[in-house]
Amino acid sequence: LSEALNVAATQTDSSVLTRVKSQLYHTGVLSQCVHALSLDPIRLRGNWTAAANIVCPLSSCCVGVDPGKHSKAFHRLFLPSVIDSLLSLASQLMRRAEVRRDVPSSSLFRKVMDSVSWLLRAHTQLTTQANSKQYSLCRDFLSRLSDDSVLLLLNEAVGQLAVSSDSAVGRASVMLILLMANQLQLRLDNLLDKDWRGQGFDQDVDQLIALIQSDRSTMSPSQVSTEHVRAACVIQAAWRSYRTRRRVKSLSRAVSTLQRRYRYLTELQSVCVRRQQARRAFHQKQRQLLQLLPPDQVQSYLQECERRAAVVIQSFWRGFRERRRYNNTHRNTLRHTRSQQQAARTLQRAVRHFLQERREAKAPPVAPFWIGQKGLTDSRRAELKTQLEDYIAAHPSSHVSPEECQRLHEEVQLLLLSELQRGEQRRREEQRMEALLAHTHTQLELLRDAPPLSVVTATDAESFLSLSGPVAARARDAHNARLQASRLPWWRTLGEPVDVFTPAHLQDLEAELGGLFVGGSAEVSKLTEVDGLNL
Repeated sequence: LSEALNVAATQTDSSVLTRVKSQLYHTGVLSQCVHALSLDPIRLRGNWTAAANIVCPLSSCCVGVDPGKHSKAFHRLFLPSVIDSLLSLASQLMRRAEVRRDVPSSSLFRKVMDSVSWLLRAHTQLTTQANSKQYSLCRDFLSRLSDDSVLLLLNEAVGQLAVSSDSAVGRASVMLILLMANQLQLRLDNLLDKDWRGQGFDQDVDQLIALIQSDRSTMSPSQVSTEHVRAACVIQAAWRSYRTRRRVKSLSRAVSTLQRRYRYLTELQSVCVRRQQARRAFHQKQRQLLQLLPPDQVQSYLQECERRAAVVIQSFWRGFRERRRYNNTHRNTLRHTRSQQQAARTLQRAVRHFLQERREAKAPPVAPFWIGQKGLTDSRRAELKTQLEDYIAAHPSSHVSPEECQRLHEEVQLLLLSELQRGEQRRREEQRMEALLAHTHTQLELLRDAPPLSVVTATDAESFLSLSGPVAARARDAHNARLQASRLPWWRTLGEPVDVFTPAHLQDLEAELGGLFVGGSAEVSKLTEVDGLNL
């Protein structure tokens, strides 16, 4: 495998190496190598060098290969199996080196890990495969080492920074010192960065220097200026990236606009060319017709053509002139008509408003129509509305004269006046009823505070000889009458006052409401005498 890859790499055509790697993958050679690496340590029989030698060409073939139509299987199945085999072999070599203290095993382990690093740089999606449940990075290994081991590692890292000029060695040393400083909180005061600037890992060097100098309370002016320069660089980079993204977004619109303009100009040019071709064909046809005519008829034919052309031009001009004149006349007529209609509407609106104000000024003020009703229920309102509609349908209205309107107005005024008078009478009756109720309450209190019958004197008996029974009966009748009056519709109260205190009517109300029991008895004829009591 190594010889085949070396021969393909020496060719001037770079596609030869890709074809060789693809053939090795499609023929199953690489799969066989993976299978050999995944064997148990017992079956390897100590051939660790051969297994490590397979790793280098295998990792080289996995980088730059063209799997073709098997791309999904190559990335999802083959590459994870390769990284598993390499990590398994590396773990076996590491255990062998720890147990036997074997130097060749350490070199083989380093070779296998270099191949793993090569694969991970080429295929970044394998990082999750490498950092899984079986294989994980041990970042806290320093806590498991003794102080002597940590000091030895630190001396080695600082020594490599001092004597080596390889960028890979310098980067590894800086990252190791940074890890030690983060975990063990070490302070390295005298690390100079002048020899390792510009080697490709300036960010790690800056982070290490910042961590070393973290115990200083203030920063030097040079560091402040460096931070300002770095911040300015970050801001400028963000602004340039924003401008670039905006320019890229607007590029598609600009391209569309240019294409649209180009197509428009192309179409316009093609239309002009077609018109010129049609005009040229027409003139060619005219010339051919003139060549067919006899010489003595050419002049008459040309005159006839001129006459026809003049007639066409004159007809077009007259039509254009008449259309323009008609449009102007029609437009002026419409404008004049619209102005007249607008003026008429304005005048009519003003006249109607003036007449409405005159009518409102002459009309008498309308008195508030309030008769003390609490309002109608929905069912009663619907019933009244139905009755009103039936009456209007049965008695269609006719023209009413002003005299009839005046008479109706007077009747309504009389009804309203009578209603107001009845309201005054009702108020007087309410006052009288309140006085009777007060007298009744006084009598009830006397009855409640009365002494027993065994100790009653003649004076006490005379104090109870009062008209409390008739007063209570009168109060009951007044209450029943008020209930009946509240149940009457409003239009019934506009007529003649109904005598609600007649004996027959009171008996009906008592039967309807269930009656009230009052001690004693009194005839209905005596109820009318209550009004004459002196309280």
